[in-house]
Amino acid sequence: MKPINVGLIGIGTVGGGTWTVLNRNAEEITRRAGRPIRITAVADKNVELAQQVTGGSARVTADAFALVNDPEIDIVVELIGGYGVAKELVMQAIANGKHVVTANKALLAVHGTEIFTAAQQKGVMVAFEAAVAGGIPIIKALREGLTANRIEWAAGIINGTTNFILSEMRDKGLSFADVLAEAQRLGYAEADPTFDIEGVDAAHKATLIASIAYGIPVQFDKAYVEGITKLEASDIRYAEQLGYRIKLLGIAKRRENGVELRVHPTLIPAKRLIANVEGAMNAVVVKGDAVGTTLYYGKGAGAEPTASAVIADLVDVTRLATADPEHRVPHLAFQPNAMSNLPILPMSEIETGNYLRLRVEDKAGVLADVTRILADQGISIDAMLQREPEEGETDIIILTHVCSESAALAAVAKVEALAAVKAQVKRIRLEELQ
Repeated sequence: MKPINVGLIGIGTVGGGTWTVLNRNAEEITRRAGRPIRITAVADKNVELAQQVTGGSARVTADAFALVNDPEIDIVVELIGGYGVAKELVMQAIANGKHVVTANKALLAVHGTEIFTAAQQKGVMVAFEAAVAGGIPIIKALREGLTANRIEWAAGIINGTTNFILSEMRDKGLSFADVLAEAQRLGYAEADPTFDIEGVDAAHKATLIASIAYGIPVQFDKAYVEGITKLEASDIRYAEQLGYRIKLLGIAKRRENGVELRVHPTLIPAKRLIANVEGAMNAVVVKGDAVGTTLYYGKGAGAEPTASAVIADLVDVTRLATADPEHRVPHLAFQPNAMSNLPILPMSEIETGNYLRLRVEDKAGVLADVTRILADQGISIDAMLQREPEEGETDIIILTHVCSESAALAAVAKVEALAAVKAQVKRIRLEELQ
């Protein structure tokens, strides 16, 4: 049968991995896809690198637009990232009637609605398994494997850089700044790590998870995003003493009046499997009403793990390329004419437990004042830890039961106004993930 011709844009880490795995496993991939899948053209500004990787067995160009306009190319794989030229290339490929495979979570989280609409109108597919959690097939699981379920919530460690940093802070008791420097030295963190450590990368991925789980348009601009830069080693240590670990979670949760979409540091009970995901690994927990709780774990980045997802998409597109577009799996799991208008809820309507660390004067009556303020806001205490005093001051750590975000913020403001409280209250949200 005639091979599927693939045009690869970007032959860096993931692109090189895709080339390697596709060629190494060509026989098995062909048997699964029903026809050969061949990268026949590569576009990269570094022409010399592209020629070196491909060894002359694919046409190489520095002009990516020439590739997407090539009538011989059936599928375009976009692996350059970013919002700018990547969007132009993807939209041009779609306009030319080509299927697209991409690992570009930022592009889809911001412009996904426009891209998916264009693809639907043109009758082509946009596949993006590699955009979320690297080699873990979480998109396929949500879109197909769990299709019988009403998804109640999904919570994921979906950024390996931040998970590595938090794991090292916990294991070695080091500061955030020290571990970040080590992560950069080891190549886990970029020279500019802002997207990772401020939670933006995880929020891009959580946006896509929420859209597929609930059949809502991609709405990255409505996600709540908080990174890990303000976490201190002492908080990680106190959480451990109370039976919890701190992870940066991307959370999508269905509520009666809307959908929660948020990324922030979160205390999780240490006995939960996801709390024990360490280093640069990723994991996503999904709760469905029929299946219960399911866990997806693996490498969230890297050349071959991400290439695994890219090639899985290539196989899917190859299998379905000749199918009636109306009988393909929809981009966001739900039929385009059946998308939901459930709103993304503002953080003021979110409800979580809370970890509160207070630096206070070591004197009688302080704890009574704090507990009274919490009670006035309808917040009950679940657990408490008080440290030995040092130079007349001490740390009090309080875990609360679930309360509204607005109640927690109001309580913190009133506690901070107490004369005996000597620093800003440290607050971290808590999820039991039952």
